[in-house]
Order: sequence, then structure tokens, then C-alpha cells
Amino acid sequence: MRFKPRPFTEPVGFRCLYCLDCCRGRHVYLTLKDIERIAKAGNDPENFVTFSIEGDKIRFVLAIREWDLGCVFHDPETGKCRIHAVRPLICRIYPFMVSRKPLGVEGEKPFHYKGETLWLYYDESCPGINAENPETTITPEEIAELGLEFEREFEKTDMEGFAKLLDELEK
Repeated sequence: MRFKPRPFTEPVGFRCLYCLDCCRGRHVYLTLKDIERIAKAGNDPENFVTFSIEGDKIRFVLAIREWDLGCVFHDPETGKCRIHAVRPLICRIYPFMVSRKPLGVEGEKPFHYKGETLWLYYDESCPGINAENPETTITPEEIAELGLEFEREFEKTDMEGFAKLLDELEK
């Protein structure tokens, strides 16, 4: 399944049902803070960071297993994340999405947060949205905050910062 956007305007209940869709076949961008947090939890960046060249920028991407395109931290037997407590910002946001412009989805409307205008969505194909017995309730404010944090951190993520981080981690 791919992301099927629905406008996210009101809090929704959520409980991960371990359907495995979000952890397989996705391009998960990493920020330097993501890499540092995961590395400090005992994981060697060499085993989880790959690169993507986009125009004139190098982007850092979470590695995947070749045999099933699953995230290297996804446990295929349980469906659970081995680094859930330190997972990347993108993974903290999903199954939601933050956009700077509307996608053309029926019912969408701008969300104003901390002086910013955003459009928020959730993946209607995710069975954890509005699942029975939700573990938590997710608010648009929480997702907007994570989206803005990702945007700030992603902008600061570059090869120079990565090299510096690797040096610091080796000390």
C-alpha cells in the first residue's frame, strides 16, 4: 500500500497493528540528530545509513534489507521496531504527513501553527488510525510540531555535519 492522504484536522485515536506496511519499501530520510540518537543507542551508522543524491544535495537515508525491502531495524517476526524509542523523526510522524502546500484532497484546509501555515494528512490505508482500543490519541499540533522539527533538522543535515558527527561518535 502507498500513502492515501486524508485531511487531518481533529485528534485521532491510534494503535499500531504491526501491519508492516510503514517499515517496508519506504525512503526514510535521516537527520543528523536521528543518526546521532540511533548511534548512541548502540548502532553503528555504517550499518544503518545510506545515501541518496538529489540534485546537488546528498541525503541520508535509513538502510533497508535487500531481501524484502524492510527497514534494517524492523523485526519481520514480530513486526516491531528494534529502535522504537530512538526511531527517526519521519517514523515518529508516520502515518501522518505535514505539507507546506495543499495536495488537492477533498476536505483539506490549512492548519495554522506557531505562525506557519501547514496542511496535515493521515494515511487512510493505515489500519492503526481510529483502531479499536487505541493506545494513544494523536493531535494535529503534535504532528505539526514534529513536521517543523524535521524540516529544521533536515535543512541542517549535510555531509560536513555527518563527517563531524562520525568523528565525535568515535571519541
